[in-house]
Amino acid sequence: MQAWQVHENGEPSEVMRLADVARPVPGDGQVLLKVRAANINFPDVLMCRGHYQVRPPLPFTPGVEICGETEDGRRVIANPALPHGGFAEYAVADASALLSAPDSLDDAEAAALHIGYQTGWFGLHRRARLEAGETLLVHAAAGGVGSAAVQLGKAAGATVIGVVGGADKAAVARELGCDVVVDRRSEDVIGAVKEATGGRGADVIYDPVGGEAYTQSTKVVAFEGRIVVVGFASGTIPSPSLNHALVKNYAILGLHWGLYNTKNPKLVQHCHEQLTELAARGAIKPLVSERVPLAGAADAVQRLGDGVTTGRIAVVPTGAQA
Repeated sequence: MQAWQVHENGEPSEVMRLADVARPVPGDGQVLLKVRAANINFPDVLMCRGHYQVRPPLPFTPGVEICGETEDGRRVIANPALPHGGFAEYAVADASALLSAPDSLDDAEAAALHIGYQTGWFGLHRRARLEAGETLLVHAAAGGVGSAAVQLGKAAGATVIGVVGGADKAAVARELGCDVVVDRRSEDVIGAVKEATGGRGADVIYDPVGGEAYTQSTKVVAFEGRIVVVGFASGTIPSPSLNHALVKNYAILGLHWGLYNTKNPKLVQHCHEQLTELAARGAIKPLVSERVPLAGAADAVQRLGDGVTTGRIAVVPTGAQA
């Protein structure tokens, strides 16, 4: 079969190599899956660079999220068991963690329903306890993680403010349903958010960016607001001023979705049921901006790392349907 492999750490376009390799052999409790579509995530970029908290042994195949097909023909959503990731024709995954792919979504959309939407659901509902009528601010609202949070926020009855970088991404954020869109490249984020909220600020802030975005969040968070720290796509990990959190009376909430797979996997299944229901009634639909063939995976991963993509990019192996 064909699979992308990383033999050394570096930029994805430089270290990912497409090769003919043997099909992976499932271990105990694992199943072999034919990859129908693989969604590109920022952890794929970080793993190529050697900067992710999980460091699979070299060589490894990136791709942490797929829609696959079991040997008996079932469509499932899975996180492949590294080092046999999803940017390949076949992958392996833990049988106990397979989730049914919703009938309402095609393969590429189903592949994108997992990590980003699970992270959004846990962040907004489990951690921040977002309520209808509250204001949600989402950084990088046109990206894969941010777009999921925007849709989930709207589905929960929140007023959503999306912060983006550039006019093209602003247009995407509006199409996603953001009530207010702020272009950080041409607008003052702090001033625009305060104006949009009548000076009150946002009740919940969803931050997959870190760096300057986090600093802005602390200046526009409302009384009893909650900042959900999801990731650091900017490459800069902020150091919170706890005295500021005390004086302004807001909460800083960390979210590592992967922990729920080991600490409380039943919640992951419950979340998937909620997401499947929302997808069935059209309240959420993964924004798949591109579908690329397997040969285009390295370029697509690099573009995600460079911050020039919107929504999700799905890698569709030859012969698969999406």
